[in-house]
Amino acid sequence: MNFGMWKKALNVIPEVSKDEWDQLDVISKWLISTRAAVLIMTFISAALAGLFAWRAGSFSFLPWLALVLGLILAHAANNIFNDYTDFVRGVDKDNYYRTMYGAQPVASGLMTRRQHLAYFAVTGLLALIFGFYLIWYTSFSPVTWILLGLGAFFVLFYTWPLKGMALGELAVLIVWGPLMIGGGYFVLTHKWDWNVTIASLPYVLGVTTVIFGKHIDKLKIDQSKNIHTLPVLIGEKVARYAVLAMMILPYLFTGYLIAIKFFTPVMAVVLLAIPTLLQTYPALLKPKPETRPEGFPEGQGGWPLFFAPLAFRNNRSFGSLFMLGLLIDVALRIFFPNFWI
Repeated sequence: MNFGMWKKALNVIPEVSKDEWDQLDVISKWLISTRAAVLIMTFISAALAGLFAWRAGSFSFLPWLALVLGLILAHAANNIFNDYTDFVRGVDKDNYYRTMYGAQPVASGLMTRRQHLAYFAVTGLLALIFGFYLIWYTSFSPVTWILLGLGAFFVLFYTWPLKGMALGELAVLIVWGPLMIGGGYFVLTHKWDWNVTIASLPYVLGVTTVIFGKHIDKLKIDQSKNIHTLPVLIGEKVARYAVLAMMILPYLFTGYLIAIKFFTPVMAVVLLAIPTLLQTYPALLKPKPETRPEGFPEGQGGWPLFFAPLAFRNNRSFGSLFMLGLLIDVALRIFFPNFWI
């Protein structure tokens, strides 16, 4: 067991040689293949669903754990399948961006197509098992079947054709917000709450800025490969301003939810993330630099990506404060029910 690699793979997308790969245990290989460092986004969505359910007095640990594992495994299966799809379609050829900031098991020659598909099949099957458990837990509710079906659809078709039809960014917005948080809340409480869906937007907009930023970073090479992401369709300038708008909107949604008393005023703690926003937004007002700016990180999590790391930093700042505020908000409502009436 290579615990050092486990830790590394949970923090970055490691670059490994074939010799190093052959010495790794199966868990390390799975963590690298699934780009496990980004799975934290899915855990946070599941955690938010759990917090909202706890606040509603409907939290149960085992169903929540099944929700967490099912969503993480579905995300992992999606990442494996994305790599396979892009490799088969020839997207990863010619030093494509994704092969420059981390190992891509098939494109890098670390495993065969059959081995890669075996990882996908096992991971996807485990995700389905947890999904069927949640269907049983919700008494075979049609809504849960729909949620499972939508999840399977996005797992299989995000990279192709959705991303190439300028629908990938919208898919991320739907999946990590209304589907995971709103749907997760439904699974745990057996009821749908549109305010929970709205409350998912401050977090998921931040997640969407990261994928949006990455697609801006890859805009020219995606154009050359006829991959029509939304930034390719609308152009870099409009895309940059769209990212900036998505960085501002979470504050407005949070303020609205405080105003209607869905959130307690403690959620105003997210305002402490504004300094990070103020440091980030000037870069979005200008095109991507042609060369790496002095002092900007290179390699894993850095250049040649530019807007994606900036969006990730901003999202991490806002998201961590949003989670902290929600934890306090839930505690206040449970232990001091008359605190905010």
